[in-house]
Amino acid sequence: MVSALPPLYAHRLGHDYGIDSSIAALRRTLDGPVDGLETDVCLTADGDLVLLHDPLLSLGTTLDGWAHERTAAELGASRLLDPNRRASDQCPMLLSELLEAAPARLTLQLEVKAHADPELARMTAAAICERCWRDRERIEVIGFHAAACAEAAARGFRARLLIWADYSPEVLAAWAVRHQVRGVSVEHFLLNERIVRTLRLAGVSVSTGTVNSVELLERVLCFRPDSVCTDRPHELREEAVARGLSVSYELPTAA
Repeated sequence: MVSALPPLYAHRLGHDYGIDSSIAALRRTLDGPVDGLETDVCLTADGDLVLLHDPLLSLGTTLDGWAHERTAAELGASRLLDPNRRASDQCPMLLSELLEAAPARLTLQLEVKAHADPELARMTAAAICERCWRDRERIEVIGFHAAACAEAAARGFRARLLIWADYSPEVLAAWAVRHQVRGVSVEHFLLNERIVRTLRLAGVSVSTGTVNSVELLERVLCFRPDSVCTDRPHELREEAVARGLSVSYELPTAA
């Protein structure tokens, strides 16, 4: 057995450190300890992949319409909106830019974004897999769309379904096993013994987010999550260490 904190992943590349999924947020995140990066990915009109939390462009950029209606060049020429909804000096990043900038040791959780369109979600997951095949060992495709997760798993990528409800964990576990989806991320306020035990007995990994306070972290650690997503990985780690928080994990058995 070994005692440690679970891996802490920077939500939206570090929401507290800059505009969501911006190069500025990424740079600040990489200035301190972090175990992984989480970001949202949208398919563009010309088949590229852009990092945007909202596919409806007016919510986060100086453009209107939907991400899948715009080319990568159009998106790259736009500006991200700051918290006051003013145009910033930051442009939307492409997934290719993140792959180049992120250290190879970090896990990349890529959340598929497609509003009320399961087929677009599936196509987005397929595009991620096609473009990221050489990086597949460090990538996990995640999302609320079951079709996207199933598509990624069928293509040999790790996949994790995000859930906001705790009903029928046995059905969820059976679906995950059937589609070879290896993980489920359960919102922290829904973690409970039944859902965690059911998923783990089926061999499905359990993670959680978005946890931003050490008090919440202390509550979720009793379920031994395989990773925790947070807007503030540097500060949360420091606060957890100061409080002496850790989880006991079994070491792998030698072959």
